[in-house]
Amino acid sequence: MAITDIKEYAHLTEADVEALGAELDALRREIESDRGERDARYLRNTIRAQRLLEVGGRVALLGSKNRLAWLAGTTMLSLSKIIENMELGHNVMHGQWDWMNDPEVHSSSWEWDMVCASDHWKHSHNVVHHKYTNIVGMDHDVGYRMLRVTRDEQWQPKRLIQPVGNLFLATTFEWGIGLHDLELADVVAGRKPWDEAGPEVKKFGKKIARQLGKDYVLFPALSGPAWRSTIKANLTANLVRNLWAYLVIFCGHFPDGAEKFTEQDVENETRAEWYLRQMLGTANFNAGPTMAFMSGNLCYQIEHHLYPDLPSNRYAEIGIRVRQLCDKYDLPYTTGPILVQYWQSFRTIGKLALPDRFLTATADDAPETASELRFRGIAPRRGLKTAIADAKARAKELRRRRSR
Repeated sequence: MAITDIKEYAHLTEADVEALGAELDALRREIESDRGERDARYLRNTIRAQRLLEVGGRVALLGSKNRLAWLAGTTMLSLSKIIENMELGHNVMHGQWDWMNDPEVHSSSWEWDMVCASDHWKHSHNVVHHKYTNIVGMDHDVGYRMLRVTRDEQWQPKRLIQPVGNLFLATTFEWGIGLHDLELADVVAGRKPWDEAGPEVKKFGKKIARQLGKDYVLFPALSGPAWRSTIKANLTANLVRNLWAYLVIFCGHFPDGAEKFTEQDVENETRAEWYLRQMLGTANFNAGPTMAFMSGNLCYQIEHHLYPDLPSNRYAEIGIRVRQLCDKYDLPYTTGPILVQYWQSFRTIGKLALPDRFLTATADDAPETASELRFRGIAPRRGLKTAIADAKARAKELRRRRSR
């Protein structure tokens, strides 16, 4: 089940946690004092590349009755939408570039190229998810209210179809994100008044009209006789962007080692304890410079959750220091190949679609969610990484004995 005592789980004393927090605060101040022209140049180059790809894609699609032109235009448009969504929209709206005081790339003014209204996303993501990361019952990104990803949530028969729901969420990811903050289920149940929900629904409707009008009316009309193929290209580009964004997000939040937490353990949480929760509750995936860029540098999800408002182009260098701190305090640094990280997430979604009686691992020592109770009965060890290795060895031995 979810962790109820983070310090016990991490095998750290209160003094250890505060010392870790002080080192992470120092790293933040170091990066903040070093922000400057090279970071601004990176942002301007990213914006320029994204806009060139979009213009090139739109121009190519004017002649999209030609198969090669259609393929080139669709590819450029797909890359443009991914970059705008991941490396620009997501990171700009986190306030990563507010220090530049440029109104064009400020968190208060950016509106991204997807159906989700920026204000709604900033609330559900920046205010709720990043503050209450993986706290069951508080962070609505734990399963996106669609998927059971921890046994802390009671099984219900509707979970049997969640593998299908997972596929639906992947293909329509921008719509899921757009609806996420509206809490329409609470409106229907009477828990959220319409006078509060009404303006939010109206804003969402306006954003939908803007996006559908742009992608499926304006640009197809500009293509003249090729309007059908332009609609198909826009549908394809949006689908590619949705699938890629879904993959990146799920690899950072639902693979093995991305732990869950309980509400009572964070009632009086210090800044240092918040840092520790971010490190235990998120995961990275291995990526070179190109994949890092195309993921919005969210291959460094641990670093992003520690410093969501620092420039994304700094996460690679921050990651080196964070890994060193994990070694120093004997904490896991959860990462792996992207396909492995996704497979673990996919396996959890499929497994937890079933009733608990069909599951083999104990609720406190399951790959997808563990608690401090997984270490009970194991001799005290120096740190968390060592304790996890011992717990895994014990679980393996128990499975071997049962199979005899």
